[in-house]
Amino acid sequence: MLAIDMSGKRVLVMGVTNRFSLGWAIADRLHAAGAELAFSYQGERLRETIEKLTADLGGCPLFEVDVTVEDDLTAMFAALAQRWGRLDGVVHAIAFAPRDAMLGRYVETTREDWLTALEVSAYSLVGVARHAEPLLAEGASLVTLTYFAAEKVVPKYNVMGVAKSALEASVRYLAYDLGKKGVRVNAVSAGPVKTVAARSVPGFMSMYREFVELAPLARNISQEDVGNLGLFLLSPLASSITGEVVYVDSGYHVMGMKLPEE
Repeated sequence: MLAIDMSGKRVLVMGVTNRFSLGWAIADRLHAAGAELAFSYQGERLRETIEKLTADLGGCPLFEVDVTVEDDLTAMFAALAQRWGRLDGVVHAIAFAPRDAMLGRYVETTREDWLTALEVSAYSLVGVARHAEPLLAEGASLVTLTYFAAEKVVPKYNVMGVAKSALEASVRYLAYDLGKKGVRVNAVSAGPVKTVAARSVPGFMSMYREFVELAPLARNISQEDVGNLGLFLLSPLASSITGEVVYVDSGYHVMGMKLPEE
């Protein structure tokens, strides 16, 4: 079996909130492959959780960062420049929309909620890439997390689906800009996973059950599936892949409709 070796690689993981986070699934696989990791989190209330999660990872740098605050990003990347001097990868696992914006109809989305969702869930990747660019080594990789609702309507996903569409477009434009420096940018589009964030989406459990009935592999995916794909995209094995949305969803996205049982 060909093993992925990330020894000597330095990767920043942004947006982990607990051990069920997809960002943590990727971080776990990176650590197992030998990568050196740093983490950012939002809000002092998460610090203890992140400290416990990373306790066995060898003294990872931890940064409290609000991606909507430019000074926070400036300070974090300045600290990473001083400590590491370079970055080989960034995992962007950041998304948020006010819950009220996901309870009603999309047409009822307020300007404030729309702007919040787009800023945190999509623009933050652009801001992170801009700050990270001076540190990115040749062959570095940026990976973000998206969802099928970026291209098809998923009821109740509402403004978050629009934000994911903007995120996927940003992946393509960033891939073009940073590709000249040998830097790759890709998105992982995962099927429904029982994360804390996913459970907050109205109707998630109904979606989770229906997924199995329609997906060609007839099964849900796991955090480990997402972690493995994230590791691959961050590794040299994916050295010619950029600007892509790569699905890990048991084939769900290829289906058009559910047929009646024969």
